[in-house]
Amino acid sequence: MNTKIPFIAIPFLLSACGSGGVFTKVGPDYSPDPLTTPTSWYSSQPDYQAQKLAHHGNQAELMHWWKSFQDPVLIRFLNAAENVNATLADAKARIEEARANVISADGAAMPTIDFSQGVKRSSSSFGGAPFMWNQYSAGLQSSWEVDLFGGLARQQEAARSQLESRSAAWHDARVAVAVEVADAYLAYRYSEAQKQIVLADTNSRIESSRLTTIAAEHGFQSRIEVALATASAAEGQKAFLQQTAQSERAIKSLVAMTAIKEVELRQLLNPEPNQNTKLPRPVKFTIDSLPAEVLLQRPDVASAERDVAEASANIGVQRAKQFPKLSLSGTITPTLQNINGGALLLAQTWAIGPTLSLPLFDSGKRAADVEAAKAKYQAASSRFHSKVRIAVKEVEDALVRLNSTDKILPEAQLVIQGYSTHFQAVQTLYQNGLANLLNVEEARRLKLAAELTATELEQEQVSAWLALYRAAGGNWSEDHNNDFK
Repeated sequence: MNTKIPFIAIPFLLSACGSGGVFTKVGPDYSPDPLTTPTSWYSSQPDYQAQKLAHHGNQAELMHWWKSFQDPVLIRFLNAAENVNATLADAKARIEEARANVISADGAAMPTIDFSQGVKRSSSSFGGAPFMWNQYSAGLQSSWEVDLFGGLARQQEAARSQLESRSAAWHDARVAVAVEVADAYLAYRYSEAQKQIVLADTNSRIESSRLTTIAAEHGFQSRIEVALATASAAEGQKAFLQQTAQSERAIKSLVAMTAIKEVELRQLLNPEPNQNTKLPRPVKFTIDSLPAEVLLQRPDVASAERDVAEASANIGVQRAKQFPKLSLSGTITPTLQNINGGALLLAQTWAIGPTLSLPLFDSGKRAADVEAAKAKYQAASSRFHSKVRIAVKEVEDALVRLNSTDKILPEAQLVIQGYSTHFQAVQTLYQNGLANLLNVEEARRLKLAAELTATELEQEQVSAWLALYRAAGGNWSEDHNNDFK
């Protein structure tokens, strides 16, 4: 029994014989380089209860750690910023572009089939009376490049690595935007807390100036004391106005990041009295895993590693161009035609055949392209290892900051207690005529500086947690965070 196979199906049958090159797959087979990371973190960590190591590669869980703040205003800002951020929009567009490249690379390894239809009317005479010739055609055209040496397979590898890289880059952008917005939100809360301290100090200075003026009017204080008290009150007012300006600038930054109207944003920031001075408090965690495990979950490190894989595959793409290229094409074009309105006649036309092209002379272009691809691979590998070193540095820096603030904050609280007690004692002596106003103002400045320093340290501690979250790849989460969905 003879079975006829339409020629149009031949490429599909050949493509089913295997992938990755009929004869071989030229170019290097990529394998990730081992991370050159230390065996443990050099900086010690604060003694907190250890939590799970982030997302274990599931970057979709970005919001869990932020929800653990239990601060709905912060969550609102994070969501708003993610929706309008231009960097994220660009990263998402690059993902779609890479996805299209994957489809294109997959399609290049498969046959293409096109359909055409045409109508043609012509007149011919051939030396005699002219006649009318009508033609009605419909045809299929197919072509297929046989992947003899794996160039198309390497192109598929490169496209998929590019898609993975850009997906990781998008997650990295999400983490970066979240941390940037959280830092701006923290800056506003910190500025408001500082403003409240300065306001209390300013009110105290104004009251001291008022009492000193009254005492001078009754002859109990000199004009010098009045001048000093007035200058102190003015200094307090100046500091308060400067701190107010800092808070206003922080609001402008949040408006720009989130695209929320300023009136609405101000209402969100200050829903109730004294709420605006409360610093956000993150859930604390411990990085109790090896550096290599932590770094592998960083989206930017993952993106850089996928860039290396793409560059490696591109070497094979360029190498395959130095070898023969085989393509198979065919057409089927049935045509109905008649002359001078006579009966329609069917004419069947088909063609099939392979085309083999051999690279002979190109002035060294193909070889140069291979060398260029190898150079790009080396550059991508260098960027990857540099990214790993930077990642280690960022984690270590964040740990140092946390250790520092954890040790300094208790001391700062003791400083506040001491200077507050000292200020109250000096103020009592002044009220009893046993000290001058200069002593009071000096004690006041020490107390104010201590309070501002303590608030600054609290802000630095939260900022360090944000930095550690960013340095460790983001997406730290606990099971109970699901309760905030």
